[in-house]
Amino acid sequence: MTWLTFLIVSGIAVIFAGGLIFSRNAVHGAMCLVASFCAIATLFLLLSAEFIFVVQIAVYAGAIMVLFLFVMMLLNVQGQEGALAGRAPGQLLVALALGAALLGQAVWLVARGGEIISRPARIPAGFGSPEDIGTALFTRNLLPFEITSLVLLAAMAGAVVLARKAGLSPKPNGAPAGGKPE
Repeated sequence: MTWLTFLIVSGIAVIFAGGLIFSRNAVHGAMCLVASFCAIATLFLLLSAEFIFVVQIAVYAGAIMVLFLFVMMLLNVQGQEGALAGRAPGQLLVALALGAALLGQAVWLVARGGEIISRPARIPAGFGSPEDIGTALFTRNLLPFEITSLVLLAAMAGAVVLARKAGLSPKPNGAPAGGKPE
């Protein structure tokens, strides 16, 4: 039952990841990304990592996707669907080669029966618990955690500054962004 559930959930994650890649609408792509994040969270639940499951849903499917949608609305990505239509020369060939390499690796792993994946002999008690993760995050890893939050804050401020310079922010007199007053 666990293998069947794993195969179904991982198939759902791959299908929605493909929907993200092939979607021409940015909002539809973001929704496919949310569904893929939820499927990946379910995979964590199958591994008995309940805390990581909740964090995956709350942080990635919740907060990060709200940030993505906010930036898409701020930059008016919806109106620029054709901007990514042009391809670099040889892009399809490189994508096919990388896809073939990934498929070859997957076939090789399945043919070996998954024996190259090492598993720990015994997981210590409390490993992955919220207390254990909080202790590690706010003691040994406090500086990287705070640096990451500053980088994310700088990225959001940079997106707002770039939107203002490009004229994509709303005008104070009520005119729509980048347009004439109605």
